[in-house]
Amino acid sequence: MAQFEEVSQKSKLHPKPEGLTLQYGTAGFRTHAKHLDHIMFRMGLLATLRSKKTKSTIGVMVTASHNPEEDNGVKLIDPMGEMVTAAWEGYATQLANAEQDSLLKELKDIIKKEDIDMSEPASVYVGKDTRPSSASLSQAVLDGVSSLGGKTHDYGLVTTPQLHYMVCCCNTHGCYGSPTVEGYYQKLSQAFLQLTQNALNRTDDQKRLLVDGANGIGALKMREMEPFLRSELQVVLSNDGSSGKLNHMCGADYVKVQQKAPQGMNMGVGERCCSFDGDADRIVYYYTDSKGCFHLLDGDKIATLISTYLKELLTQAGLNLQIAVVQTAYANGSSTRYLEDVMKVTVCCTKTGVKHLHHAAQEYDIGVYFEANGHGTVLFSKAAQKQIQELVKDPNTNDERKRAVKLLESTINLINQTVGDAISDMLMIEAVLAIRGMSAQDWDAIYTDLPNRQLKVTVCADRRVIDTTDAERRAVSPEGLQDTIDTLVKKYKSARSFVRPSGTEDVVRVYAEADTQESADSLAHEVSLAVYRLAGGIGDEPKPLH
Repeated sequence: MAQFEEVSQKSKLHPKPEGLTLQYGTAGFRTHAKHLDHIMFRMGLLATLRSKKTKSTIGVMVTASHNPEEDNGVKLIDPMGEMVTAAWEGYATQLANAEQDSLLKELKDIIKKEDIDMSEPASVYVGKDTRPSSASLSQAVLDGVSSLGGKTHDYGLVTTPQLHYMVCCCNTHGCYGSPTVEGYYQKLSQAFLQLTQNALNRTDDQKRLLVDGANGIGALKMREMEPFLRSELQVVLSNDGSSGKLNHMCGADYVKVQQKAPQGMNMGVGERCCSFDGDADRIVYYYTDSKGCFHLLDGDKIATLISTYLKELLTQAGLNLQIAVVQTAYANGSSTRYLEDVMKVTVCCTKTGVKHLHHAAQEYDIGVYFEANGHGTVLFSKAAQKQIQELVKDPNTNDERKRAVKLLESTINLINQTVGDAISDMLMIEAVLAIRGMSAQDWDAIYTDLPNRQLKVTVCADRRVIDTTDAERRAVSPEGLQDTIDTLVKKYKSARSFVRPSGTEDVVRVYAEADTQESADSLAHEVSLAVYRLAGGIGDEPKPLH
């Protein structure tokens, strides 16, 4: 067939280095940019097949999110703006690792298995972040799509959540919004402005927010969006990409892991500050108190703030809808206790990785999910949205109920339900704080986090020598590791610890929490040593933190 002839010819321009194998992980493929040209071409091929199979537009985003600037990566986006389905992650790995001379065989194998009609048209949306390597890598994706006769729309520089949004808008024929960057700004800003009309007597100080753009795409898009917000939010942008390096000593991941402010941000006492990550799908908030002490408001704090606000609105609207918060093992124990014991909200724990949280959140009328790293969103079931819309239109709804359901309606429009979105989440948090008249300190005081520490250990074999169960809270292998962790945990008060192979880096992640920071640090170090000794650590033994 002629189209396979073109794939054969064009694939020679994007050759696979011999012996290189990569895995489609939690966040797609991600490694040093120099290893990715053939991957991008092949993901263009796969996206074209997925489009033909689903008779829908598929998205391909070129980004490595919070990784260093020299890395890059790629994520595939399914028709409703969600991450690509698990079976096709397997195809992605199969296609990526096929040696050059067996590429066509693997491609035909997928076509046969999935019974794809190759005469179907294909449509693929492509976006990229601001990394130096993204331009040539996104061109490789476009080459892959065109070699199988697919049509592309190249959105150029967009945040990852913006591309997810575009794909959903296209496949819902405009019901979700207009598939343009301006359409995205208009939808979110209108909802934000409607919500903040309910916040009385806001001062300029209360409208002021310091934003760390991680020297990435989020900074660029925040600048574009500012005029749409009509000074209801006064953004002071730092790390805007004009001088610093992407994610270097800045961004959500840096702030979360280092537990300190990013470079280049001049924070006043008590000022609200937030950081995006490199592709703007994560956000964390923070402030410093009068003693100069740094306070982090991470994904757990965000989930608590938003779910508390939604629960109050549901009560005021007289709506009997089930709201649940989906967490991972990384969620701070204090947040879980507050949600379950004080707020009486359903809490469910799932494996790390947004796709797992997203699926779990779909089980409820309203599912709020945030990983502790600040990646998350809120999902409203179709039935819940219908009930809210019917109440808005009902002439017999009294004033208090009408106000509550209108706030719920605007909230649905403000939230990007396809994926975690730093800009959408930021506007949501700002609206909730404004409506409730809360400062960052008031928000922080809802509950007190247990001190915690995250560390990484590099192991000589595959990081998957660590196998886990119980939503990654317990290690099954290597033998003896979980027993050792259990013994170590017993030495400390209010303590817990777990280890898991990273989904995005070639390391094993260690998490510990306890009643004091010193205990949490000490426990994390001891567990790191156990991983190093029992799972084949490489390099120097982990050193104590103090």
